[in-house]
Amino acid sequence: MSMTQTSTTVELVAEFTALPGKEAEVESLLRDLTSAVRAEPGCLVFDSYVIADPPAVAEADAAWTEVGSRFVVVEAYRDAAAFAEHLAQPHGAAFNAALEPLIVEANGSVLRFLRRVA
Repeated sequence: MSMTQTSTTVELVAEFTALPGKEAEVESLLRDLTSAVRAEPGCLVFDSYVIADPPAVAEADAAWTEVGSRFVVVEAYRDAAAFAEHLAQPHGAAFNAALEPLIVEANGSVLRFLRRVA
């Protein structure tokens, strides 16, 4: 895990793809997790999304042909200590254990750490 950033805030996106027929279960898990994470004192942002149909003017990304199965979670934490505290929370471990059999990715969510440009 690498966190390159210019401020102390830790920002990232987590991405994963639900197995066919498991979308509703994943959404339910995300709703519960969202409430728990937003209550963490160091959490600044925790927003979860499912990829929707692109607008008619957008080019479709061939990698995301299964609308409704690809999930993206946008997260921000006050600093590295707050992010470490987030990782230590039991609700995160429970979520990851429940999510694992419901998604395509063998190693769980794909995390992408962000560096703000402007």
